[in-house]
Formats: sequence, C-alpha cells, structure tokens
Amino acid sequence: MDIVKLAIRNARLTITTLVFLMIVGAMSYLSIPKEAEPDVPVPIIYASLSYQGISPEDAERLLLRPVETRLKTIKGVKEMRSAAYQGGGYVLLEFDPSTDLKTALDDTRNGVDTARRDLPQGADEPSVHEVNISEFPVLVVTLSGHVPERTLTAAARQLRDRIEEVPGVLEGVLQGARDDLVEVVIDPMKLTSYGLKLDDLLDGMNASNSLVAAGALQGSEGKYAVKVPALIETVEDVANLPIVAAPGAVVRARDLATIRQSFKDAETITRLNGQPAIAIEIKKRVGANLVDTVDAVKVVATDFQSRLPEGTVVTFSQDKSTMVRTLLSDLQNHVMIAVILVFIVILYALSGRSSVIIGLAIPASFLMGILALSVAGYTVNMVVLFSLILAVGMLVDDAIIVTEYAERRMTEGMDRRAAFELAAHRMAGPVIAATSTRIAAFSPLLFWPGIVGEFMKYLPITLIVTLSASLIYALLFAPTIGAMFAK
Repeated sequence: MDIVKLAIRNARLTITTLVFLMIVGAMSYLSIPKEAEPDVPVPIIYASLSYQGISPEDAERLLLRPVETRLKTIKGVKEMRSAAYQGGGYVLLEFDPSTDLKTALDDTRNGVDTARRDLPQGADEPSVHEVNISEFPVLVVTLSGHVPERTLTAAARQLRDRIEEVPGVLEGVLQGARDDLVEVVIDPMKLTSYGLKLDDLLDGMNASNSLVAAGALQGSEGKYAVKVPALIETVEDVANLPIVAAPGAVVRARDLATIRQSFKDAETITRLNGQPAIAIEIKKRVGANLVDTVDAVKVVATDFQSRLPEGTVVTFSQDKSTMVRTLLSDLQNHVMIAVILVFIVILYALSGRSSVIIGLAIPASFLMGILALSVAGYTVNMVVLFSLILAVGMLVDDAIIVTEYAERRMTEGMDRRAAFELAAHRMAGPVIAATSTRIAAFSPLLFWPGIVGEFMKYLPITLIVTLSASLIYALLFAPTIGAMFAK
C-alpha cells in the first residue's frame, strides 16, 4: 500500500494527526520531568569505618585491611580504593557498569559483616553506602542573622518540616545545627556526703528514664490502656530524677550535680556573610520535576519568612534549576530563531508555500521527538537539552529536499498534488540516506563504556528520535500540506 498516496488522499485526517501530535507533544514538553543530570546509577559503593581516637596508621592496619581482604573477592569489582584518617577510614569499591548494583550492595554488606569479627573491640558499627546522584542537593535554603542559636535552630527545623511536605522533596538535611544536650556536672563532694558512687547515679538515671506499659483498665464505658510515663523530655525532668529514696527523704539529681542545657559539639559550621547561619540541603525525589520542586520550595520558604524572628533572613544558593531554565530558554530561542530564519531564506529562494512547509518542520519534529521521549520514560536533562539544541539545525534538511523537488516540478507545469506525491517517492531514498548518515555519525556514542557512556547515551538517543521525526514529517506530512494548497 502506498502510504504517501493514502496520506494525500486523506489530507484532512493526516493534517489532523499532525496537529494532534504537536498538541500532545507540547503538553509532554510542559509536563515531562526536568532534571540537571541524567538519573544514571553510579556503580560506586563505599564502606565507612570509625573508631574514636584511632590514628590513621592504626586505622589502616586494624580497620581497613580486614575489610579490604573480605571485599576484594566480590564479583564485578573494577577498582578498590581506601583511605585512613584520624578516627577511622573508608573503603571505596567501583564496579563495572554492567554489574547489578543491588546484588553488589548486598555482597558488600555481607563482606563487611563478615569482616566485623576481625575489627578491634570498641570500633563503631561499619556502614555501607551507595553513591546516588539523584540524592545530591538541588537547592540550599539558608537562614542567617544575629539571633540566638537555639531560636535559629528551632526556626530551621520548622522550615525543614514544611519543606519536606512538598511532593517532590525527598528530604531536607540541616547543616550547621547542633542537637540539644543536657550536661550533668557531678560534684564529688556531694556524692561522697550522701554515701553514693558514680554508678549509683547512672543506674538511678537510667532506671528512671523509661516507659512502663501497665496493661489495660476495663470499665463500664470501655477498655483503656494504662502506662506509667517517666521519659526525660526537659531539663527539669533530669533535675528531678530520684536517685535514692528513703522513708523520710529523696535524693534527686539536682542535689548531686549541676544540670544545664547545652549543645553537642559542632560537626559542621555554617556562615553567610560572616553571620551565623543554618543551611537546609534540599534533595528531590527520583523522577520529580526539578524546576517545579525548586519553585515550590522557594514559595514555602518565602511564605515562612514572615514567621521568622526579627533579623532572620532566608536566602537561596546552589540552585540547580538555574542551569535547566537557561538551557530551556536557549532551546526555545533557538527554535524560534531557526523558524524565522528558515522562513525568510526559503521565502526568498522558493515560495511562501515552501517557507511555511519547511519552517513547520522544526517545531513539528521537535514536539514529536519530545513526545517519543516522554512515552519512552526519559526525562529532560542537560544532555537531552543540548542534543535538542544541536538537532535544531538539522531538522529542516529533509523537508527542504522534498519541497524543493516538488517546487521544481510545479514550475515545469506539473499539478501540485502530483508534484508533491512524486517528490515524496523520488526523494525518499536520498532523504533516508541523509538522515541515516547523520544518525550513524552519533550512533557510536551508544557504545561508550563506563559511567561517562551512561551519561552520553542520551545524546544519540535524542538525536535519533528527533531526526526520525524529521524524516517522517518530510516524507508524509510535508507532501500532504503541500498538496492541500492545491484545493
């Protein structure tokens, strides 16, 4: 069956199909998830080892070597590196890209568990982690100002909880915030005067910090659970803990020690323009739209500004959506400029009808390509956007070849419908060959090995999809649009 003749014969249906594909493609362009980097699994797993106070030399001998011995036999390991530092070390495994990361993670955890018996007594529990690019922060929200640290920390935690309610946010991680701590400074003289030892004080505090379930109480109106709460929640609770009880008196913690509220030692320090600050690192969910997620977080943070203490300022940094917006803007500008320039050049060289047909090839091929990527489950990231920008200049070639041949035949007196039908048949070979040549030039990138290859494969895939859409437009839709002018 001659599909070109069938398309021209049913021109209205063909044009309606093109309009439908362009509308759906435009909707896909607006809704497709937009990310900074492709969501590529990085085949790197590392084991973190710690032992408080151990030197780098001892960490290498006592912590790293036993773990390295167990992990070097794991299947699929491409390279193993390790480093020791004051208080611990880590062992990093890089696997072949073809390795199943779930299996590799399970094997690594089993190897570390096996090596635990060879670690020195007192070493902390080893932890195994995988590197995931999608969990890197997409935005950092910073609260700063000359306000008390406890007030700034409380405000940051409230803002973090609100941000984590945004659908596209995975979690918000606080940097520069110190956890609350209650210091108990024991007075040895008071302890001796009561005839107590340090163990008596510790045992009394541990015994009092508990929640006792006392069963249930059955009544005429129903059954109620009964509990005896004695959990420590405030500094006053610590001060009032009974250590020793006698028939006539009770010795409490405040009688033996000075109790005060403080903070844990700082693990991270955050400053903004020299002012104390607390940063909230925002991580988005896999597959979530980066631009929409960042915009929603900024709206939440801006609305929360009015609830912050006076003198506190909210600022944003490390915004990955800026690069994505720039690339999207560049892509839209390139498409618009390309359509205008093509229209002007073809109008001068051929005719107004040809300029419309050829100029329409760019947005039509672009939108059909986006639709195909969306259906295939791909996201728009910086590699895809770069590929689309690169493809803009190649999307009109096929349509120019077909339209120019039809125009030449029409100047010789041939009917427009017959001219465009003949052009589609006669130019099909050259157009397919030209498109195949361009695709063949980028196809080797599909076989680029390693992690870089996993990133770069999006470039040839995007070009193949958009150039194929351009070929379909040139051989099917362009002749039909040209033939419609005959009516």
